[in-house]
Amino acid sequence: MTKSIIEDAQDYVFKLLKDKLATTFIYHNYTHTQRVLRSTREIIENSELNNEETTILELAALFHDVGYIKGTDKHEAESVKIATAFLKEHNVDKATIESVSACIMATKFDASPNNELEKIIRDADASHFGKKYFSEASEFLRKELELQGIKNYSPEEWRTENIKVLTEKHSYYTEYALKTWQPRKEKNLANLMGKKKKRKKKLNVEKLKAKYKAEYKNISPERGVQTFYRVALRNHIKLSDIADTKANILLSVNAIIISVVLANLVSKLDTNPYLTWPTVIFLFFCVVSMILSIIATRPNVTSGEFTKEDVKNQKVNLSFFGNFHKMKLEDFEWAIKEMVQDKDYIYKALTKDLYFLGKVLERKYRLLRITYTVFMFGIIVSLISFAIAVKNIPGGVDIEDVLPDNSSSSSMIIDSTLKIYV
Repeated sequence: MTKSIIEDAQDYVFKLLKDKLATTFIYHNYTHTQRVLRSTREIIENSELNNEETTILELAALFHDVGYIKGTDKHEAESVKIATAFLKEHNVDKATIESVSACIMATKFDASPNNELEKIIRDADASHFGKKYFSEASEFLRKELELQGIKNYSPEEWRTENIKVLTEKHSYYTEYALKTWQPRKEKNLANLMGKKKKRKKKLNVEKLKAKYKAEYKNISPERGVQTFYRVALRNHIKLSDIADTKANILLSVNAIIISVVLANLVSKLDTNPYLTWPTVIFLFFCVVSMILSIIATRPNVTSGEFTKEDVKNQKVNLSFFGNFHKMKLEDFEWAIKEMVQDKDYIYKALTKDLYFLGKVLERKYRLLRITYTVFMFGIIVSLISFAIAVKNIPGGVDIEDVLPDNSSSSSMIIDSTLKIYV
């Protein structure tokens, strides 16, 4: 009969929690009930209890949290009501029902156990404090409180709350729990305190870093200035590289066009004199484009010398090689030493470097714009002139005689002409 009532109670509690317990109870659920039942049996096996007392404890373990199906408020009393109704329905005697009810009410956290049975169920309900799965169970409880809208704890706040519970609000009562679970409880407490100490140390380090960072920003506002110079100079250098690349493309394209024209078209001019002017116009614009490209990329080297007066008066920019390439090493080292001792001189040199880079860029891009315009205009004018010349071919001249013998050469002219637009 004892075994039958426990099995029936297990089935009943399982179905009850499965069907009626809200999914937000991720800690106080059937898993928790099973753990409390196992812990209860663990203490029973190491205690001298009779069958009746064992039955009372196991029933109390099964029903102690079923009241959560009605909500969190006074759930122990609700658990007693549900357990009483079940036990009466199974014809359990009044004394057993009263003992089960008393054990369930003893699981109330602020209650004090009055006898050995209440001490056992109380220790079993809090057995997770002395188990390896303490961290997992504790996190589920924290999330449950959040989901229930009872209270939101941050991980740090929950750690502090757990330390407070383990040190001030909880203690084991039975001899078995004190001997078996207390050491693990102390280890769990030590882990919590270690994490709290580590976290506190980390926060102190972060606060110290933030403090020094703020102080550094206050006493060193030139950091933003340095970033400005670094970014501006890098952008100017990239733009200069782009300009040189564009000029090299024009040089290469025009060189290819001229070589193809000289090899395939000029040899035809003696028999086709009406193509002379279109060819001259075409070559003229190609040559002009090449000259302008060369001018755009041609370097301008300065004197490469400075005097000590120039350094003292901060007139020379030592960040540009053109101002010192003819100087002796010892003179340059002296000048650098003088410059780095004066922050304003460094910024002045960087400003000059940035300014003259901008001047060089303006010249390059202005010449490139003219070069591309000349090349585009030359292509258009040349095509028009060739079209007019071909249209006005004198009688008796075959158009095939005008074209180069090598069709691939013709393709090279067209490809070379169009490459710049691609």
